[in-house]
Amino acid sequence: MPARRCRRRGARPRPPAPPAAERGTAPSRQDGRVQDRDRDAEGRARNARPRDALGRPLPHDAVGEDRAPEGVVRAPGAALSEAQQLLDAGRPFHAHEVLEDAWKSAPDDERQLWRGLAQLAVGLTHAARGNDRGAATLLQRGAGNIAGYADRRPHGVDVPGLVGWARGLAAAPEEGRDPVRAAPRLQG
Repeated sequence: MPARRCRRRGARPRPPAPPAAERGTAPSRQDGRVQDRDRDAEGRARNARPRDALGRPLPHDAVGEDRAPEGVVRAPGAALSEAQQLLDAGRPFHAHEVLEDAWKSAPDDERQLWRGLAQLAVGLTHAARGNDRGAATLLQRGAGNIAGYADRRPHGVDVPGLVGWARGLAAAPEEGRDPVRAAPRLQG
């Protein structure tokens, strides 16, 4: 087997890795699918690993935060109330999951609103994690998605206040390091 050419000048080529079976890391496969991952019957990840308050995966044996069940259809007021409680508790990732469920079950004329609200929550998540670039991108995107609802204010959502909050935090994402202090008011 010929050695690969290295891009760095003066670097030595690495020897080829031994076959996976010799490394002891070969995943078991059946019908071309990896079988040692946590997947549902359709092969989608179940995301069953425990998570911290900001949604970061923890080791499988760790005790994580309670998570909102996925795929639950809530009335709009209940979704906003639950998301606000999670934001106030410093759990914006979990609020994002609640808002994402609302987005997926929303009528067509409100889908962009709920999508934008979910993006704002995950933008705050990125700010709290220290990912300033990701935070700014998602906060701006979320603000853009909800801005068109400013005149209607569906379900009492404070669209103008949230757009201002999101754009301000996008300009200074370090202000979101403490997600409790930085949490917005969804309704007003």
